[in-house]
Amino acid sequence: MRGVFVDANESLAVIFERLQVQGDPEVRINRDPDVKPEDYPAILDGAEIAIVDHTALPTDIAKQCTGLKHVVFLGTGARSYMNPEELAELGIEVHLIKGYGDTAVAECAIALMWEGARGLAKMDRGIRAGNWLRDDGMQLTGKTLGLIGFGGIASEVARIALGSGMRVIAWNRSPKKFPKVEFLDYDEVLTESDVISIHLLLNDETRGMISRACIEAMKPGVILVNTARGAIVDEEAMIDALQSGQIRHAGLDVFNIEPLPADHPLTKLDNVTLSAHSAFRTPEASENLMRAAWQHCRRIVRGK
Repeated sequence: MRGVFVDANESLAVIFERLQVQGDPEVRINRDPDVKPEDYPAILDGAEIAIVDHTALPTDIAKQCTGLKHVVFLGTGARSYMNPEELAELGIEVHLIKGYGDTAVAECAIALMWEGARGLAKMDRGIRAGNWLRDDGMQLTGKTLGLIGFGGIASEVARIALGSGMRVIAWNRSPKKFPKVEFLDYDEVLTESDVISIHLLLNDETRGMISRACIEAMKPGVILVNTARGAIVDEEAMIDALQSGQIRHAGLDVFNIEPLPADHPLTKLDNVTLSAHSAFRTPEASENLMRAAWQHCRRIVRGK
């Protein structure tokens, strides 16, 4: 059984090679992260396993990939890049990797929260342009952080925030417990939080879940952080709220369109901090990710 790492950047390729051990299945690494969907059939060349970082796999392209039986997606958000149910109908199983970057993403969410509270990026830009900008920041100790969704990443955010003296409340679709975190109804989290951080998978239920009505229900001057998926938030409503001041600041690592176009309205707003879908990018998380990818490949070959 053969595999291909379809779209490896160099740093992931080096780690993946280093973690290979004797007896592992044959996996060829395509050291080109800028793969187009139509390149899949040629790159796979009949291989049964595709390891995919971020390249979309439309169902009609998958039909052309003779021999493909397994997709190891490097993360949990495969649904943003392919339709697992349609692939399953073709006999292609999609395997996800959970938990590899929980701490990395949580630390990024915390960083975006603190940046939104203090406006450091805005001051940095101003000083570089010759302007001495000093605005009042928000002191977060004693403030309420609301978590929408409570999985591994959110639990790490809660751990860090609690340690900094914040009150942490949360909503989750299924019952959860976590020391010192108060689990409340969705509406209560929206109305009581000084900072809201989103930690949901994108699916049909969560797409657009942070609607205009939800944003209007938030505290005036709320800080909104999104390291999950852009489509969970009504982008137009968020931009309107940023312009009106309903949202004090948004810290965004994810967007509806990626890469974010240079002329996008979000790039024109001073009260937004933008990062390039990089919350998970740390050496530690990459090591965890590549180790888990190999584990999937080994398990597939063993037929388990």
